Amino acid sequence: MGKEKPKVYLYTRVSTSMQIDGYSLDAQKSRMKAFCEFNDCEISGEYEDAGKSGKSIEGRVALNNMMEDIKSEKDDVSFVLVFKLSRFGRNAADVLNSLQIMQDFGVNLICVEGGTEALLHMDMPFLMENLKSTRRKL
Repeated sequence: MGKEKPKVYLYTRVSTSMQIDGYSLDAQKSRMKAFCEFNDCEISGEYEDAGKSGKSIEGRVALNNMMEDIKSEKDDVSFVLVFKLSRFGRNAADVLNSLQIMQDFGVNLICVEGGTEALLHMDMPFLMENLKSTRRKL
């Protein structure tokens, strides 16, 4: 019996200006699907926020639906793939809070562009404490 493939969700997002800069939804999906094929991952769901700002998770229906699916553990995914971290979000507090929730359910984030998988092993408690400290100073 073969090894079970890791299950992943794909998350894509563009603001209208990003499409001009070569980060179209199709380009993001193409890169992530190539990553999945190369790494023998099973795509369990695709979530897309078109024309949405990354400044807040509010109004990003697909991201919020994906987070609910992660919390419900309906697909037993191990990873969320994004093209670049900026596609996941541009608000540090939102990104860190979302990453903490994901890690609470055993799901890690992989950024396929830029050659980094550093988010797989980031010290989340340390980052969350720094975020709280930063908020207190504001």
